[in-house]
Amino acid sequence: MPIVVKIFILGIVQGVCELLPVSSSAHVIIAEKLMGLDPTTPAMTFLLVMLHTGTMLAVIAYFWSSWRSRYFSSARAFWSFARSACSATACTGILGFGLIVLIEHVILRGSAKAEVEQLFGNLRLIALALATVGVMIILSGRRAPSANQRRTIELNDALWIGTVQGLCLPFRGFSRSGATISTGLFRGLQKDLLENYSFALAVILTPPVIAREGYRLLGTHKAAGPGIAADALALLWPSLIGMALSFVAGWLSLKWLSRWLEHGRWHLFGYYCLFAAAAVLVADKYLAV
Repeated sequence: MPIVVKIFILGIVQGVCELLPVSSSAHVIIAEKLMGLDPTTPAMTFLLVMLHTGTMLAVIAYFWSSWRSRYFSSARAFWSFARSACSATACTGILGFGLIVLIEHVILRGSAKAEVEQLFGNLRLIALALATVGVMIILSGRRAPSANQRRTIELNDALWIGTVQGLCLPFRGFSRSGATISTGLFRGLQKDLLENYSFALAVILTPPVIAREGYRLLGTHKAAGPGIAADALALLWPSLIGMALSFVAGWLSLKWLSRWLEHGRWHLFGYYCLFAAAAVLVADKYLAV
């Protein structure tokens, strides 16, 4: 199969799964492995960043009208959101990037290439992360509707959501939207409020992640010569088309997510995550043969 076709497939998979609480990265990694691609290489992580950019733009386009009325209607509304988002993002950065440092300098210390991206190809770890977020989604989705009526995100809510979001950063399969929305539901917050807030945090978080992967690509270029970086840059134009596909698919998946949240079907995503975790374990055995 031509690499361009593979990228187009990955763009659709990324777009459909990124904004649903089912972990797009886990699905993309499995798809990459099934198509004979190595998800741990700089070229593939560069591609994943490009696809993430497409879905980030879909989030901005989809929620902009709602965010404008919620967060930019007045100076008071903006600064209230800004304080909350900064607190959550600070927790995410401290815990998430702290975990990455711990993994790279302690857990993977002594390995040939001590980078957290080495974990991206570990299907057993992905299956565990999928199962964990699946249980969170099921338990939070089974709460009585009357338990989720709070319409104000307080500082403690932001800190909890940011902390859980930080746990998602190093682990593929631990759906960020699934974990953060579930945490908010456990805190008693309303679903539509959580949906807007969770994806606003995602837009804030995505640029630093893109910058980190860009820095990694440059570091690989310096260490191994121009060949590896050239491989990534050769994917630029196909990746841009994949990014456009992920934008369209992301927009459609957001409409799906909103509908299921509104109609009390959130817990069904959790059952899917459990099924996906089992499927990943089966794939691990199949691909290991």
